[in-house]
Amino acid sequence: MYKVYNCAAFLALSGGGVKSYIDGLLDALPEMYDPDLITSLNNLDQSKYQLLHIHEGEMLSSLTNLCPAVYTLHNHHPYCPSGSKYFPTRHVACDRKMSTIACTWGHLVDGCGSRRPNKIGDNLNRAYRAFQSIQKLGITVIANSDYVRSQLIFNGIDPDQVVTLRCGIISPKSSHEPLTPEIHAQQRILFVGRVVPDKGLDWLLRSMVNISPHIHLDIAGEGWDLEKMKILAKTLKLTERVTWHGWCNGEKLEDLYRQSLAVVFPSLWPEPAGLITLEAYARFRPIITSKVGGIPEHVRDRQTGILVKPNDVKELSTAINLLAKDVDKAREMGIAGNKLFLQEFTLSTHASKLREIYDQAIAKFNHKNN
Repeated sequence: MYKVYNCAAFLALSGGGVKSYIDGLLDALPEMYDPDLITSLNNLDQSKYQLLHIHEGEMLSSLTNLCPAVYTLHNHHPYCPSGSKYFPTRHVACDRKMSTIACTWGHLVDGCGSRRPNKIGDNLNRAYRAFQSIQKLGITVIANSDYVRSQLIFNGIDPDQVVTLRCGIISPKSSHEPLTPEIHAQQRILFVGRVVPDKGLDWLLRSMVNISPHIHLDIAGEGWDLEKMKILAKTLKLTERVTWHGWCNGEKLEDLYRQSLAVVFPSLWPEPAGLITLEAYARFRPIITSKVGGIPEHVRDRQTGILVKPNDVKELSTAINLLAKDVDKAREMGIAGNKLFLQEFTLSTHASKLREIYDQAIAKFNHKNN
C-alpha cells in the first residue's frame, strides 16, 4: 500500500473547505494518507514521495515530474482570474474564455473582481500560472463537477487530462431522522452559508413576501452583507419571520436542520459543486436550490429537491410553498436525498473512487518513466 501526501498552501492553513475535505480523507482512509499536510514544495526532494495530491493551484508551479501527482480543483481559479465566474452587476454567470483583455474588462466593468489595477494583475498572473502549469505538467486534474470539467476543456485543457469526481462529505456525528408531521407543522426553512450577495439571500428574502406568512426562515451564517440583509428584511416587514443565528456549527447547526422542513440554497454564482445540497441530504431534508454551476449535478429535480431559475422570485416562492403545504412530498424528497447521499456522496465512497484515480496516476507515471 502506497502513501498519499496531501499538499495545500494558504487555503489549508487558513482552514475552510479544503482543510475540512483533507481532514475528512484522513478520517475515511487513514491507512492511505500521510497525516502531515505539506504546505510547501520548495526545497523538498519530490522524488522521495510515492504520490502527491495537490489541492492548491499556487503549488503547481513548484511541482516537478519526479513522482506521481494529481490535482483536485476545488474552485474556478485556473480559468477565472477573479475566481467567481459571475457578473454581479448583471446577475449572470460569465461565459467568456479566460484572456487578459476579457478578464480585465470583467473586473473593471462587470464587477467580477477587484477594480484595483494591482489586484487585477495579481489575479491574472495567479490564474495563468496555474493554468499553464496544468498544461505543461500534463497532470491529472480532478474536477468536482462536470461543470468545472467543461470549463477547463473550454479554456484549452486536454479532455483526457480531466476527470470528474464529485465531492463526498462526512456523515453527521449526531443522529437525524426523516421529516415528521410535527416538525413540518412548525413551518421553518433553513439557509446555511455566507451572507454575501453571491449566495442569493436577497433573492430568498424577497421571495418570503410571496409565501405563506406562517413560514419562518432561519439563517445560519455571517458575512459582510449581513447588515444590509437585516435592513432589507425590516423593509420587507419580515422581522418577525426571520431569525439570524450567526455562524453556527456543532449541535446548534444540527438542531436547525432538525427543526426545518427544507433547506434553501439560493446561490446566484456558478458554484463548482455546492456542498450544502449534500449536507441537507445527509440530514433527510429536501433541498430547494438554483440551477447554476455544478449544483444541478447533485439534485434529482422533484425527487430529492427542487431546482429553480436563479433570481426568479416566483419560482423560488412557488417551490417553498409546495413543500410547506405537502408534508408527504417534503418527507419523500428528504428520504430520497438521504438514499442518494448514502449511495454516491459519502466520503468513504468518494475516497474509494480516489484510490482508482491514484492507481491510474501511478501507472501513467511508471509507463512514462520506464
